[in-house]
Amino acid sequence: MITRDDVYQKVGAILVDLFEVDPNAISEDALLYEELDIDSIDAVDLVIELKAYTGKKIAPEDFKSVRTVGDIVNAVYEILVND
Repeated sequence: MITRDDVYQKVGAILVDLFEVDPNAISEDALLYEELDIDSIDAVDLVIELKAYTGKKIAPEDFKSVRTVGDIVNAVYEILVND
């Protein structure tokens, strides 16, 4: 069974690998746009990576209210546990 911490670790790894985010800047309440410098194009790439990770289609409305790393983790975790 996947845990929320597993999802957090994966999201962190994606942010570091794909967007070269400083691992020390990543926390649950780190703001994606303001603090981690993730723009709208990056957000699309992130959703593609998360789709590959979950193996499920991710609806754009699932990410409309995403503002922080914790928001991403919550959204992805919900997708995984509501299989």
